[in-house]
This record gives sequence, structure tokens and C-alpha cells, in this order.
Amino acid sequence: MAYGQKILKGDAYKRAAIKRRHIRIRKHISGTAERPRLVVTRSNRHIVAQVIDDIKGHTLASASTLDTTIRGGEGDKSAQAKSVGALVAERAKAAGVEAVVFDRGGNQYAGRIAALADAAREAGLKF
Repeated sequence: MAYGQKILKGDAYKRAAIKRRHIRIRKHISGTAERPRLVVTRSNRHIVAQVIDDIKGHTLASASTLDTTIRGGEGDKSAQAKSVGALVAERAKAAGVEAVVFDRGGNQYAGRIAALADAAREAGLKF
């Protein structure tokens, strides 16, 4: 281990690993005006999805479990992730986006991330 490097334990180690994976993934994934990036950020309680044009640095559409249309909704966290996926796809299509590049944010493609992605695909986004 390098001098001055901090030893992380438990949840801090897990969050740091997710951040390292996301940085590694971002080296290869970039959104353009034609195919913006759909990035998913997950916490223990909430999930956020944004459609981002990396060239301009603009967020074209976003949705999260903090939105008033979804907040306090019925179902578990996976059901809420499906609602977020459908809502972000609807807002992206309203902004003129048909196809996106999926950025899972360093998280595994399972559970809430997969539920959000499947709902966005069913709502008409292509990726």
C-alpha cells in the first residue's frame, strides 16, 4: 500500500469501489447530442436518472424518486425504480431524444438498475 493511502472499511470501501468503477467506465462512455448518456445514480433510499449531453454539458431530462409524481408512491424500491425509468424516458422523448448510451454509474446491472433500464426501454428509449 502506498504511503498516506487511507484504509477503508465496510460501506466506505463499497462506495469507493463504486466510484472507482464509475470513473473507469466514464473513460469509454460519452454522450453526444444524437445519443446522450443516461446515467443512473443509486443511494440506499433513492434513485436518480439523468439524460446528459456531455459535449454541451447540459442535462436534457431527469427523474428521481424525489419527484412529486413518484415520491411516496406504492411499492418497494424496485417498483419506484421502474416508475423513474418510465418517467425519464417520457421526459427524454419530449426533449427529442430517441436513443441513449446507458451509464450504470459503477453499479451492477441488477435489481433497481435493471428495473429502471427495462422500464426505460419499454417506454421507448433505445439502448
